[in-house]
Amino acid sequence: MSVIDTAPLGGAGASAPTLMRLSGDIDIFTLEQVRRQLMSALNYSNSLLVLDLSQVTFCGADGLGMLLGVQARARARGITLVLTGLSPFMTRLLHASGLDRSFPIML
Repeated sequence: MSVIDTAPLGGAGASAPTLMRLSGDIDIFTLEQVRRQLMSALNYSNSLLVLDLSQVTFCGADGLGMLLGVQARARARGITLVLTGLSPFMTRLLHASGLDRSFPIML
């Protein structure tokens, strides 16, 4: 798992949403690294953190739980966590787990 890019969308303005692109697997081996990176992104995000998951090849149940935890932290800070770039695998996973109703999804 790696973070490809973390950058403000639409320029470097103070209110610009933050985009974070993830790649690889979100599993027991990468979970803590991803959690730390997402929590770090919350430190400089304003109102919107967009996670591009188009390059994520696998996500286990622990990964989904971690995303829910980060979403709760984001909400506590007044930040909306949005998922985008969902592969067919991630779309099926979120739908099967019912989490497609928990996360805002940007097409």
